[in-house]
Amino acid sequence: MSFRIAGLQPHLFDGYRALDEAALFERAARRVAIDAPHSAPCRVTLDDVAPGEEALLVNFDHQPAHSPYRQMGPIYVSQTPRAPFEGAGVIPPALARRTLSLRGFDESGMILDADLTEGADAAALIERLFANSEITYIHAHYARRGCFAARIDRA
Repeated sequence: MSFRIAGLQPHLFDGYRALDEAALFERAARRVAIDAPHSAPCRVTLDDVAPGEEALLVNFDHQPAHSPYRQMGPIYVSQTPRAPFEGAGVIPPALARRTLSLRGFDESGMILDADLTEGADAAALIERLFANSEITYIHAHYARRGCFAARIDRA
């Protein structure tokens, strides 16, 4: 069985990029100067924003399902629009270098199974979760802070 991971589309964040700090604050968002490597995983490129660059920290509705598991939370996206990551059977860099919580959902947005894995080893857990035919998609979260990382679909 194969899987596909794709970064979020950059146009979703176009409305934030031109805003000044006060307007970002009104939208519960911030522009952050990145000063340390591997400190801001971009949800578009699924790699870390490089030190010296800026990222937007925004609240994103990543689990809009009408279920008790509906969820939104903070994510980083690069201030500079970039092409989204897309890969079949590939764990992207930002996920590969972190501990992940993988959560398998059914079509109604209910969690059926979840577990922790090191990102570099995530393919095995993804395959195990997708072995359950009722799991239609998986959400990856960064285990340390709990933030949404990416959606994983069957390829």
